[in-house]
Amino acid sequence: MVVTTSVSGMRGRHSARPPGTPIRAVLAALGTCVLIATAVIVGLTVPGSAGPGSGSHRPARSASATPGSSSQADHLNATALPPAPSSLPPVPSSKVKPAAAPATAASGASRRDPFGTAATRYLSGRAGTVLAAVYDVGTGQTWRLGLGQPQAEASVVKLDVLETLLAERDQDKGTGLSANDQSLAEEMIEDSDNAAATSLWYEVGGAARIRSFNTEAGLTHTAPSSCVSCPGFSWPGWGLTTTTPDDQIALLRQLVTPGPLLTSAERDYALSLMENVTPSQRWGVSGGVPAQVTVALKNGWLPLLGTDSDYQINSVGWVSGGGRNYLMAVLTTGNPTEQYGIDTIDQLAAMAWQHMR
Repeated sequence: MVVTTSVSGMRGRHSARPPGTPIRAVLAALGTCVLIATAVIVGLTVPGSAGPGSGSHRPARSASATPGSSSQADHLNATALPPAPSSLPPVPSSKVKPAAAPATAASGASRRDPFGTAATRYLSGRAGTVLAAVYDVGTGQTWRLGLGQPQAEASVVKLDVLETLLAERDQDKGTGLSANDQSLAEEMIEDSDNAAATSLWYEVGGAARIRSFNTEAGLTHTAPSSCVSCPGFSWPGWGLTTTTPDDQIALLRQLVTPGPLLTSAERDYALSLMENVTPSQRWGVSGGVPAQVTVALKNGWLPLLGTDSDYQINSVGWVSGGGRNYLMAVLTTGNPTEQYGIDTIDQLAAMAWQHMR
């Protein structure tokens, strides 16, 4: 079933044009023209952007699945969760009482904890285990919530696949993504298509290559799944990759701050896909965020036992506008239903938005 929904809830600022050498050449030429024009027009003052939602982006694609449904397009359903590969830390099966970790500031003024006692009280009455982190891009300050082992990524791992792909193409060929890669990347991120993700997982070199990229990106507690067709698991095994909120923040930072792994064009391209996820998937870290604010996100949901129970629900992303600029990652497991986990993340995201001003 295809559900057509109007585009709302997020605004984008990044061009959806895929990265590549010809674009960088054009940008360089345009930059030269700008310098010449600046030298001629002296004293001209250009006012700032009217708001965080400025910029062009590709219209969001129609929804192919809605949260709470059984669509194969995004769910990683399973009849039974197989034993985790020996290289993977086990997914926690028992509830761990959430606890906010002390904030640590790298620079700049310290903000108040976006979680605080309100989040701890809220989670004390919720089922499952919740791990979360918020990173202030401007100050480098990080806040953490919850205690527990790394959790299964579900479709959030698709962001890792995309970044690995972009880094690999730039280093190996310097020509950006092929037309086929662009199509697969769009389907994988905007629609969270599993078949596209499996194709790109193999194309980038699987777990070994993704693990290598993660090491370069500073991820220290993420273990890519060693199998795609896993015994006893009827959906792609890459969803069993385990991670932590801190590692997801490190992955997101590759997209919002300059670094050696991804070019500016590659970062903008990845963010453009995340800003244009299909409307039915615009939940999670966007919870409570006004429509005019830029939100780039990737979500994942996975019934670990394949029986509409014990859901893994995750959301990671970037929020920029309204005086805020932060990254947020939330992993939740042991949810009785899919919507239950979505509601939990939406509530935490709304708390973070209110406190990050």
